[in-house]
Order: sequence, then structure tokens, then C-alpha cells
Amino acid sequence: MARIGIVGAGIIGCASAAHLIAEGHAVTVFEKDVDGLPASVGNAGILAVPEIDPIARSEMLLAAPKWLVDPLGPLTLRWQDLPALTPWLFHFLRAARPAQVERSRKALLGLMREALAAHQAMARLCGISGHTRPTGALTIFDSEAALDAAFRHEQATAGLLGFAVERLDPRAARSHVPALEGAFAGGVFSSGYQTFLDPLKLLRDLQTHVRQYGMLVEAGVEAVQPGAEAITVIADTGERHVFDKVVIAAGVWSRTLVRQLGLKVLLETERGYNTTFANPIVKLEMPIFFAEHGFVATPLANALRIGGAVELARPEAPPNYARAAAMRQKMRRYVPSLPETGGKEWMGRRPSTPDSLPVISLHPSDSRIALAFGHGHLGLTLSAITGAKVAALLSNRAGADLEPFNIGRFQ
Repeated sequence: MARIGIVGAGIIGCASAAHLIAEGHAVTVFEKDVDGLPASVGNAGILAVPEIDPIARSEMLLAAPKWLVDPLGPLTLRWQDLPALTPWLFHFLRAARPAQVERSRKALLGLMREALAAHQAMARLCGISGHTRPTGALTIFDSEAALDAAFRHEQATAGLLGFAVERLDPRAARSHVPALEGAFAGGVFSSGYQTFLDPLKLLRDLQTHVRQYGMLVEAGVEAVQPGAEAITVIADTGERHVFDKVVIAAGVWSRTLVRQLGLKVLLETERGYNTTFANPIVKLEMPIFFAEHGFVATPLANALRIGGAVELARPEAPPNYARAAAMRQKMRRYVPSLPETGGKEWMGRRPSTPDSLPVISLHPSDSRIALAFGHGHLGLTLSAITGAKVAALLSNRAGADLEPFNIGRFQ
């Protein structure tokens, strides 16, 4: 048994804690804002196994100029933050090269093949059940050309992961989701998606498990200091905690701790927005992706969430909730019964790497320190398998499949 400290009680930190607790370790998790609403709870609530495409790819770069001229479009950049974002953006462009895109797809495919089983296993570890539904998801398109291209691509992905996809005309799409009353060219139904009924409850259940079988310390972490005999975690309260091993899983804030440890990392925030309607009058049978507009609508337990898009900005920059309003306005083109008012708006910070691959790695020169962050749009989907991989890393059981996620690629 080892004494293990984990920095971060979001979905990645808690998943790592659950697996390490199950292996008999004494686990302490640190979180500055335990009652806060981080990216772990404001996500789309989807187990998105089919999403193995990195964000940086040629078709996205071709669409980016059009999106960037619309301050409320699918992609925006706070131009005053450009100097800070430039290194990340440079490597983002490099990550769109076809060879790198294929490497990223292959790496994410490996994790996605295990993602669903890992969630089921983690639920058993923590005594959780009934938190997901095998709904599938529908993606709708405004043009026949976009629909045809997407269907061919999704067929290829489905063949790799073993689920079904179906091309639907507007009438068939509406038979799946009658609320889709507006005009569109058609859609693609994929059975590879599942829906989480309540992402916030899932996180709170995992945090409760940590409290019951380990420790959850309500404090931020100022530094992680390796020593010859142990690793010291210095909390923002001034307290010093000593561990045999440490996991850094603090989202975008991980970059400060990692840099203090002498490592380079390219980690920025793709800020996302959403609106959640409680007890909605609109009923959706499954998540609906509005592909050409960069957002998704998800039916949760007694709620409807509309969110997505990407805003590249410093983590501390003020939110622009007009982006949430823009998504609601666009959705009313397709679902006219969506209310014009009401709902609770939210902004979160997706910790993202240029190549869309998370860091799941040991420190290159200190195998007592594990790193788990940078999951971008896939934090919820990949949380359980990441937790299992972190436990394997710290027990020296991990295989070569984690090499693409090694922090060494930034050094």
C-alpha cells in the first residue's frame, strides 16, 4: 500500500482515486473548490465513443476563417489573448498534418475501445448504477454534401468500433426526434453514443466515494516537491502533506505544477458554454448534434442542455454568455418550441492539447509522479479508462499503448 496524493477532484482525479483506492492505496485528493461547477459537470453528458477525430484536421482549418469572423460562431478567439495562445496555436496547425491526424485517431481509438467497459467497471467499484442510457445520437446537417461526407466518415469509424450508423432523410430523422420541426437536409444516427443522466450527480457520487474510502481535502495546491524519500504537496493553506506518489489531474491548472517540475506542456483552455433548462417543455429522445454549428442538445434527467462551441481564451478571462444565447437562437431554427427565455447559463474550461491527445503519463525522470490532464472535449468519456491507466502506471503495469499520451512529446 502506498500513500498517494491526487491534485484535482474533477472527473479525472476522482476516477483515478477510485481505481487507486480499489487497489488498496491510502488516497488523499485535493480540490480548491469542491462545491464548484468545473468542466466535469457542465459537459454535454455524453459517452462519446465514436469521437476519435482530433479537433485539428484539414476540414476544420478550412472552416475556421469563416467561423472566426463571427464572434458568436462555433469557434472564436479572444484576440487580446493571442500572444499567450500563439505557441499552442502554432502546434495546433502542425497537428492538422494528415500523418499526425492519423496518429491521433489511432491513439484515441485505442482508448475508446475500452471506454465503455471502463465506465461500467468504475461504476461497480463505486456502487453506482443507472447513470447512463444507451440512447445513440443523431447528427443533423444543412446540406446534402455535408451529410454524404459525414456518413461515409462515420461508417468507417463505426467499422473500427463495432457500432451501427444510419443515413436518415428529414422525415426519418423526425421519426426519431419529433421535436425537429425546422428545415434540414438529413441526419446520421449513430448507436455508439450513450447519455449520462446527470453529470453533476456522477461527479458528486465519485467525490462521496473518495470521502468514504479516502480523504478529500478542500484546499488548492501551490506546489508538488519531490524529495529523496517522499513527495511533498504544499497546499494553499500553507500545510505540507507527504506522499509516496502523486497524481496531477487539475485540468488546465496542471500546467503550473508541471512547469514547476521542469517539464514543458502545451495546455490551453477551449472554453465552452451551455444553457440547461430544468423540467423542459421540449422533449428530445437522444442527443442531437448540430454539426455545422458546433453545438449539441442533450436530454438529461429532468433537464435539457444546449452547449458546445470553442472559445480560445485565457482561463481567467471573463465569460461571454452571448455565446450561450447564440446557440439557443440557432437551435430554434430546428426546434421552434425551444423557449426563448429561462435556463441556467454556464461557462467551463476544457483543458486541451494541440493534438487532442490527453497527457496520461509518468514524469519522465520520476516514476512516482503521474500526470492525467488535457482531455479537451472527451474528459467525461475518457475519465474511467484514464483512471484505470493511472493506476496501472503507478503500479508499473502500463503497456506501450500509452506512449502517444506521454508528456515527453512536448519536451
